[in-house]
Amino acid sequence: MNKKCVALTEEQYKVSIELLRHGFMLNDKLVKPNERIAAILVLQASLGLRLGDTLQLKMSSFIKDGGRWRLNFREQKTDKAREFTVPVEVYTFVQEYAVARGISRDARLFDISERQVERHLNKVFMKMGLPLRQFGSHSFRKFFATRVYLDNEMNIELVRILLQHSSVQITQRYLNISHKMVENALAKTAAHVI
Repeated sequence: MNKKCVALTEEQYKVSIELLRHGFMLNDKLVKPNERIAAILVLQASLGLRLGDTLQLKMSSFIKDGGRWRLNFREQKTDKAREFTVPVEVYTFVQEYAVARGISRDARLFDISERQVERHLNKVFMKMGLPLRQFGSHSFRKFFATRVYLDNEMNIELVRILLQHSSVQITQRYLNISHKMVENALAKTAAHVI
């Protein structure tokens, strides 16, 4: 996807998932609930995966490692191997999704194309009044990156590692750290020092 997506806010994330789960009216037409797309986007927001990588996941991608679960796969875009521990809550969410739908261990969890996800998501963003040129499925990956950055003392190196970026400069551009965020950080620091 070539468009410049921005990260969703916490509120935009919650509203988009609710709309996907419950359906809504758009231009006098019913847009039916779509738990499958909601689950895809929850995983993107929880793990920071690209849409294409999320769509390739199988239950067999999750490997038991002692008392925890690891996710092993190869990124489509970069062909880099990815292996990381998955929070138990995320694994449980995926497992419940698969069991409820009778998805076997070696079948893809989400039998849907990127285009179908984006098309449905565009309707959600139109309902929310968000500009389609700025929002897409990648906004959920950027939401993840922003949350990790803000929740972990603005540790950009941690975000770089989790997204598998080759440099901090790429991660800085990716996060699109605004002047307002910089001003707030400086003001917060100054308040502690002065």
